[in-house]
Order: sequence, then C-alpha cells, then structure tokens
Amino acid sequence: MNWQIPLMLAQSTDNLEELRKRTAAISLDGTTVPDSALVRDGTSNPFSTEYWFPTQASSFAAEVDFLYMAVFWISLVFFVAIVGVMIYFCIKYRRKGDVIAPQPSPSHNTAIEILWSVLPSILLVWIFYVGAESYFDMRIPREDAEEIHVTAKQFAWIFTYPDGDQTAELHLVRDRPAKLILQSEDVLHSFFVPAFRQKMDVVPGRYTYAYVNPTQSGQYRLSCNEYCGTGHSKMKTMCEVHDTVDDRKNNTKWIKADHQPWENGKRTYQIQCSGCHKVNGEKATGPALNLIWGIDEKLMTGQTVKVDEQYILDSIWEPAKDVVDGFGPVTKMNSFKGILNQNDVNDIIAYLKKLKEESPAQ
Repeated sequence: MNWQIPLMLAQSTDNLEELRKRTAAISLDGTTVPDSALVRDGTSNPFSTEYWFPTQASSFAAEVDFLYMAVFWISLVFFVAIVGVMIYFCIKYRRKGDVIAPQPSPSHNTAIEILWSVLPSILLVWIFYVGAESYFDMRIPREDAEEIHVTAKQFAWIFTYPDGDQTAELHLVRDRPAKLILQSEDVLHSFFVPAFRQKMDVVPGRYTYAYVNPTQSGQYRLSCNEYCGTGHSKMKTMCEVHDTVDDRKNNTKWIKADHQPWENGKRTYQIQCSGCHKVNGEKATGPALNLIWGIDEKLMTGQTVKVDEQYILDSIWEPAKDVVDGFGPVTKMNSFKGILNQNDVNDIIAYLKKLKEESPAQ
C-alpha cells in the first residue's frame, strides 16, 4: 500500500501505475529519496494503525500511533452518542400538529451532570498523561546516544557524524539511539521523518534537538515540514537505518584518494549544491548544471561570460559577481568561500565536465 494520498485516488491498475510515475517525477526527481521510502506494505484493515500511517520504525512510534487511535475512537464514540441522542430528541420532541407548548421536564439531573463532567475529565487526564510520557521519551535522549549534527539550508540537508564524515542523507544504526543537533543556515526549516513520528523545527540563530532510536532497518523519507521558500517541496532526502555500525560506516566514509575527481565533485554537489541546482536540465533556485560547461552564459547586465574554470570559481566564492539572467537581480546563493576550498572547486569543475560529456547534445 502506498501511503501517498494522490496514489490512493487511482481508479485502476493502469491509472495507479501512471499516477505513481507522475508523483515520483514531481516529488523525487533530483532528490535522493528512493521509491522504497515512499511505497510500503500495508494492510486493508482500517482498525490497524498501519492502514493510516507509515511503518513504525522508532522506539516511540507505537506509542504515538496508540494515542492517536485512542483519541480517534474516543472522539468517534462520543460523536455517535451525542449525535444519536440529538437525532432522537429531534424526532421525539418535534412539533406535532398545532401543539407548541413545551413538554414538562426536570430542571436538572444530578447523576447525568456528574457523569458528563467526571468521565470526560478522567479521559482528558489520561490522554494528557500518555501524551506527556511519550513526549518525554521523544525529548530526553539516553546518555549513550551518539550526536549527529544536522544542518538545514535552502534547500538541502547536511549530516555530520562524530568522526567528521558528511552525507546528504541521514544514516543511522538500528537500536542505536542518536541525538540530532539541528541548526539552520538561513530560514526556518523543520526536520520530519514520518516513520519515526519525529518532527522538530530547525530555527536560524539557535540550536534545537531531536532524539531518535530506530528499531527497524530500511530506507525512510526525510523532508522539511515547514515552508522555507520556492524550493521547499524539493527539500527531501533519505534516512537509511543500517543493521550494523560497519554497514553505516561503509555508507558515510568517503576517501577522496579512492575516487576520481569527478566522483569527488559529484559527492560535493550532492552535499552542498543539490538543494538549489539540478543536473537534469531543469532550472531550480539556480541554473541546471549538466549543460552549462563551456557555454556563453548571459548575465543580468546583458553581457555574456564563458563558463570556464574561473567563472565556476567566482560563482562559488563570489556568487554576486556575475548573476545569470533570470536569477536576479540579487543572487540567492551564499558564498562558499571557507566552506569549499580550491581542491573542492576543482572536483566540481571535473564533475561539470563529466555531466556535459554524458548529456545529450542540445
């Protein structure tokens, strides 16, 4: 069962497959979210939480789902009871003929008044207690939790691990708790992993924290859940939970000497640039990068400049110097001087050349 609402609206198998492709093209193109993070095995039983929610993949997901379903069924029972009594009264005490005098009735009923005050109060106190207990489980990390720094920026995520490794996807280890230290480079974002039932705002100028204890290995969707600009809908990535620490390490460790320059450039692009630049020919917050190498780029000033090594260096270190026509008048790109060094720029240049070689002639 696919838990995306658009896919639930399909009328036939053919329509479902077509809608699946369209939804994937809209929500996944240019991101690192695999289809397995969107499609899951579910159930046709509406009384099960798996019918309504994605897989429970954290230690407190079951608690969140239980409380939700409890509130749902309590609300449903009271709704049916109240509306049922209301309909009964409407029928029983409707106007009959020309008789409009009110029917005699008692002024109050002590037992009923106590019941409708005490019972809801008990239920509300219970809901508060269960909710508070789950909230503390989500907010108080264990002492042995590893710390992972999470940086949000328009429109990408950067995850930094205790050993200094960086990735564009979040990699965790099953049954190993993690404390996520969240910060924003620009505007308000929100860290959200539905399978963990974990959401936390990422506020510029301060640190916020999230705690996760993954209990099931797999790939899960991670997205920004707070509107942060025109590229907000593309600010998605993947959270992968591994079975062992070594498996996680194999997916986060990157030794530049073991890779070609263009491969190092591709990795740098995925971590630092993919939020604003695509490599599929489509412009986003910034120009697409797969076809720009060697062309004459038109600037906001009306002049043209050849996309060569110097232009790429200037664009990364001094983005306000040559703003491309259609992406101004003020550039939305921040300077990466001090973040990306000369060797990083060289790797990106090698990647741009590789993209141009692999792209069909336009």
